[in-house]
Amino acid sequence: MKVLKVPTVLIVLLVLVAATAAAQDVGPKRGSLVAVGGGSRLGEAGIWRRFIDLAGGNEATIVVIPTAGEEETYDQFWSGLRGLRDAGAKHVTVQHTKDRKVADSETFVKAIREAAGVWLSGGRHWRLADSYLNTRTHKELAALLDRGGVIGGTSAGATIQGSFMIRGDTKGNTLMVGDHVDGFGFLKGVTIDQHVLRRNRQFDLVDVIRARPELLGIGIDENTGIVVHGDSFEVIGDSYVLIYDHTRRLDSGGEFYFLAPGDQYNLKTREAERPTERTVPIERVVKQPWKK
Repeated sequence: MKVLKVPTVLIVLLVLVAATAAAQDVGPKRGSLVAVGGGSRLGEAGIWRRFIDLAGGNEATIVVIPTAGEEETYDQFWSGLRGLRDAGAKHVTVQHTKDRKVADSETFVKAIREAAGVWLSGGRHWRLADSYLNTRTHKELAALLDRGGVIGGTSAGATIQGSFMIRGDTKGNTLMVGDHVDGFGFLKGVTIDQHVLRRNRQFDLVDVIRARPELLGIGIDENTGIVVHGDSFEVIGDSYVLIYDHTRRLDSGGEFYFLAPGDQYNLKTREAERPTERTVPIERVVKQPWKK
């Protein structure tokens, strides 16, 4: 039998192509992410229920990390737990520190290691980065996804899930690219904005994506979220998600487009699917012509 010899250069090229394809994955290989654009009606919008179900139901162990907030301490009676508990979650605990040494300890991460879901509350996402980025806590959050768990977050807790953080400057949240830009990276090559329509922020990501065209920008309105499985997500809630993609210019010349609840999006191919009729009136979105 004649054995064909494959040139070494070709083998190297094939390995590089395979490695590049693997590196292009955007979402987690296992587990789920829930990123919410803020708001106070997550229960009415069905978001709490979806998160609890992804964690395994009412009996699932859920850890809430409120570190993005302004308080120095949080206890098990913190009012921020009410939404999850009202939605049916029976085993909800708080885990919080601003000390990176504590965040890097076995004692602190034990609760995360035993949880089926972790929720990151709102506030300023640089506080989450300062406390947990590249610590054992960060590694255990990734491990939670690897074992099929769910990580959710609202507002700051949504933005930290991406690899690139906007509004992360310690001096204020109006500077789009500030002194903190590294997120947890559960969504690679993605930057997330929140409260986009409620706070009239729909144009704020345009310049960021122009300057960093390799990034995918996702803007999420209040009481609305995305549920990510692998390299795709579904829009849930009662408003819109905005997509900012410099690699796909719109025929209309626009800088972004809208996805409604029920719509799905492939993060890898950057293509949207709209299997359902619109349930949110487009009239509630204030349209403005984009000026160069």
